Amino acid sequence: MTPFGARVRSLREAKGATLTAMAEAIGVSAAYLSALEHGKRGRPSWYLVQRIIAYFGIIWDDAEELAKLAEISHPRIVIDTSGLSPQATELANLLARRVSLLSDEEIAELLFVLKSKLPGR
Repeated sequence: MTPFGARVRSLREAKGATLTAMAEAIGVSAAYLSALEHGKRGRPSWYLVQRIIAYFGIIWDDAEELAKLAEISHPRIVIDTSGLSPQATELANLLARRVSLLSDEEIAELLFVLKSKLPGR
């Protein structure tokens, strides 16, 4: 599941909407919406994110947060390390091979470190 999919699912459940009802309201199939919630589909388009925001009637910070979650929720990311240091390539490869072995706590620690080092986070 992606961060975007998890948030959409929690918003949908809080609203008491079925997958089928929400899918119909935003103009997609229930199968597509389910795949999006489960992280089996790529990042949603800006247009779809806007329809989801309108469906839930969220504004300002909540709408911005949902749009940002969509940006960081591609389930099959490719990291291009060409032109970077050998250590950057090693890090990308280790993470790709071992991310599924990390506990939620270890992932949270890594996210904290990475977010604290990146500008604008």
